[in-house]
Amino acid sequence: MELYELPKIVRKRKRVGRGDASGWGTTAGRGNKGEKSRSGGAKAQYFEGGQTPIIRRLPKRGFTNIFRVEYEVVNLSRLNDICQEGDVVDVVYLNEKGVIKRGKPVKILGDGEISKKLTVKAHAFSKSAKEKIEKVGGSIEVLQ
Repeated sequence: MELYELPKIVRKRKRVGRGDASGWGTTAGRGNKGEKSRSGGAKAQYFEGGQTPIIRRLPKRGFTNIFRVEYEVVNLSRLNDICQEGDVVDVVYLNEKGVIKRGKPVKILGDGEISKKLTVKAHAFSKSAKEKIEKVGGSIEVLQ
């Protein structure tokens, strides 16, 4: 006997509220009275029995800067590992190599050392990254 030859055991769906003779009439299995017996009668997950909810007891703090720019960061040590001498490193190049995901602007940070002469095009550079790239004879270009 194969798995597909087994008899299908399918239970019929319970249809509640279809008259007393069905066994699930009148209250339709919800019991008598109370909040849970009514339609739409379920407390919110965060309901705390009527006491002031924690979200209202705790003070508001801080703020969100709507002008903040989130960068995709790449360190010089990573560039040194993936690039060849004389490469032009830009957003498309980094995306193809799997270093970044597209969408966010790219910032090059100065962590690690670089020993190859590269042309790096990115949206932002840290001061140390700029110095290290130019020190080995490379050039930078800031994108808009």
